[in-house]
Amino acid sequence: MSMAHFLLILASLSWVSSQLTSPQINSQWYKDGENVLKQKLNAKNIEKTGKNAILFIGDGMSIPTEVCARIFQGQKRGQTGEENNLSWQLFPNVGLSKTYSVDFQVPDSAATATAFLSGVKTNDGVLGLNQNGIKGQCASEKNNHVNSLVAIAEELGMSTGIITTARVTHATPGAAYSHCASRNWEANIPSSQAGLGCKDIATQLLDAYNIGDGFEVVMGGGRCNFHSINTTDPEYTTFKGCRFDGKDLIQEWKNKKLSNSAYVWNLTAFNAIDPNKTDHLLGLFDPSHMKYDADRLTDKAGEPSIAQMTEKAIQILQRNPKGYFLFVEGGRIDHSHHSGVAYGAITDTIAMADAVQKAVAMTNPQETLIVVTADHGHTLSMSGYPKRGNPILGLVDGAPSLDGKPYTTINYANGPGAIKDGELRPNLTGVDVQARLHEQQAIFPIIYETHDGADVGIYSQGPFAHLLTGVVEQSYIFHAMKHALCLGPNSNVPNCQRFVTRGSAVSSVASNMLLLVIMLCLVKFLQ
Repeated sequence: MSMAHFLLILASLSWVSSQLTSPQINSQWYKDGENVLKQKLNAKNIEKTGKNAILFIGDGMSIPTEVCARIFQGQKRGQTGEENNLSWQLFPNVGLSKTYSVDFQVPDSAATATAFLSGVKTNDGVLGLNQNGIKGQCASEKNNHVNSLVAIAEELGMSTGIITTARVTHATPGAAYSHCASRNWEANIPSSQAGLGCKDIATQLLDAYNIGDGFEVVMGGGRCNFHSINTTDPEYTTFKGCRFDGKDLIQEWKNKKLSNSAYVWNLTAFNAIDPNKTDHLLGLFDPSHMKYDADRLTDKAGEPSIAQMTEKAIQILQRNPKGYFLFVEGGRIDHSHHSGVAYGAITDTIAMADAVQKAVAMTNPQETLIVVTADHGHTLSMSGYPKRGNPILGLVDGAPSLDGKPYTTINYANGPGAIKDGELRPNLTGVDVQARLHEQQAIFPIIYETHDGADVGIYSQGPFAHLLTGVVEQSYIFHAMKHALCLGPNSNVPNCQRFVTRGSAVSSVASNMLLLVIMLCLVKFLQ
């Protein structure tokens, strides 16, 4: 090394030392930042075909929802809360998803689920159809079907699962298997559209078992949509089914006689399932949606948590050497937001974080892609300059309001908690604003708080997870996951071998190609 080079290095070190003070480099914030930098510099993209994939959807899980949930979780652990991270917030790849639909700035869950599961944006209210599908118009279903990642994976020989805390026929899970002109046709087709060839969503779920060897796992709520109006619910004896056609779709599912199959509707039966001896599991734990996680332990017959369902599903699905695709929805985050009750949305977000952590612990990032995102957000906001560690559901301890009344850190832009005409803002002094059912205040009144149109986060780890960074269209999520798993003939993954099927349409294409080759050889021989 020349003297000139030595002096240059010495000068640069002197410059650095003059820029960084001792209190600075000895700060824990500084040390933490350096550690994260090292992790980022050492991180390597995994660029090989994934064996498995798990897609988690927090329905309505806006970024403010995530922030409030991680603070709440941290505070429950005895921390100030702000420094905490939800399980997926430690993933190495982060992006943003643009959630608008073809016809709305602020979308619904049917259009968004169709986008990330099928790779095309569509109109609000329709499931598994392209933008030519018209809400409520049965005839518009014809020739406009789009297939989901779940269906494609099943068709190609992988094991598949669908889990939700909402009804299994609800908008988000419904997009995994149905092609329907209305998300509302869960059990019945309206008389104006009857006889035109359309099927309700519950019936389409049963039909979807004809793909591959049938879904291996389906769990959630929604028993009502599988029972006739003359059938009494096994858990709530004053409840009847919802179907007008008299069919018992649960019995029809049993009649399919799928290999080593089991139907369960309560926690005891769920816990008794041996995943090593079960090939097909259908679990319907409530007539409608499952309980909020905060209320789950009060369920009459008991029901599993989203983490328990995720664990059981992975145990069943992982037995397939061809891999699996698991779709998991924390569906009730959305419902609590609509009610203007942040507590339920926050605790259901934490419940989903537990499910993600369980999935991380059970899988190898070298072979399993895990993606966590939301379908859309809500109008929840966090404001008011509360001090560090202030209870996230509590009153702001600073920045007094003009009306002299206390206010909470968390509020909504709209919803049932708004002031009505002629009313004054309620005085929250002495009110337990951290109570389970406390209704957050809102700006303008509306029966149900609405979705918002802001971008939502995408968090990922595993094979080709680095493709899910940046600001992308929501429909792009499908394409990145399809590529990572080498699903379909358009994948560019080198040496992809996943084109073995089990008697599906894809295998028919392969058979036709083989027949064509044989015919060409025969022609050549005859010449």
